[in-house]
Amino acid sequence: MGSGRMIGRRAWLGVLASGLVGMALAGTPASAQDQPLKVAAVFETPIEEPWVNQIHVALQKAKAELGIDYVWSESVTAADFARVLRDYAEQGYGLIMGDSFGTERITRRVAADYPETAFAFGSGIGPAEPNFAVFDNWIHEPAYLAGMLAGKLTKSNTIGAVAAMPIPEVNRLCNAFCAGAKSVNPAAKCKFTFIGSFFDPPKAKEAAIAQIEAGVDVLYAERFGVIEAAKERGVLAIGNMSDQSELAPDAVVTSVVWDMWPTVKQAVSLVKAGVFTAQDLGAFSYMSKGGSFLAPYHAFDGKLPADVKALVEAKRQEIMSGNFRVDVDEGTPQSE
Repeated sequence: MGSGRMIGRRAWLGVLASGLVGMALAGTPASAQDQPLKVAAVFETPIEEPWVNQIHVALQKAKAELGIDYVWSESVTAADFARVLRDYAEQGYGLIMGDSFGTERITRRVAADYPETAFAFGSGIGPAEPNFAVFDNWIHEPAYLAGMLAGKLTKSNTIGAVAAMPIPEVNRLCNAFCAGAKSVNPAAKCKFTFIGSFFDPPKAKEAAIAQIEAGVDVLYAERFGVIEAAKERGVLAIGNMSDQSELAPDAVVTSVVWDMWPTVKQAVSLVKAGVFTAQDLGAFSYMSKGGSFLAPYHAFDGKLPADVKALVEAKRQEIMSGNFRVDVDEGTPQSE
């Protein structure tokens, strides 16, 4: 009986203690976990460059839908990249994203100095423990579909791509575009021009004009500036990275779109949950994950032959269901 009263007293004291703790917690300020996740982006190129703009757009969406605190720095030179990264890390930003192709070693070195900060950067190589995750624009699947369109729409049987430089990330898009064209038009020939820059619209336009004068009548605008040339010279164009129809509604048939939202949402969710690790987030750019797709035809929807649209749609469904896999060919494409 005495032990029964003792147990009851202990239980009562436990309830009282729990209540006091609860009251104490209720009066404390919000914990760090309740504060918005601070996310920063650092870009080598201007924000209007399509590749980095897609990351920026997705992070803006994360600000609106996931409640992150988002800031960014653009046109950061290699000489300043480490300083800017360190400034954000020192300020307590929990996730830092951006493009690191030209500053790969710099970015990885800084990330290693801040193991408690999550880094997720565009990269052509793998992740690095414990905190450096990578992603890339794995949009070769819609590029293949765009090539199918080009192969069917060309009248000269000569299509072209004006791209940044012959690196794996760019090569696989150009090769997929050409492969898609040849799959529906074996007579199609492909021309490729690399401008040696990620952002040089005047040079891209000049290269596009040269291709047009060489007989190309459908252009894959892998770089900014190509669509302007297509509009001026009256040929067709396929946009890249974002839906670029508004740049030239009468010239842009569709666009190969990279949607960074699935990647950004995953990275932010992992950091918020405290389970972010060094990993390859590239799969979130695939069509099946919603990370890439072929943009609507807009003004061309009523102009394209029904059988051509049906052909492309059938292949899209095959890709989405896993019944067709677009080859990843990262070899340097050669003009024909």
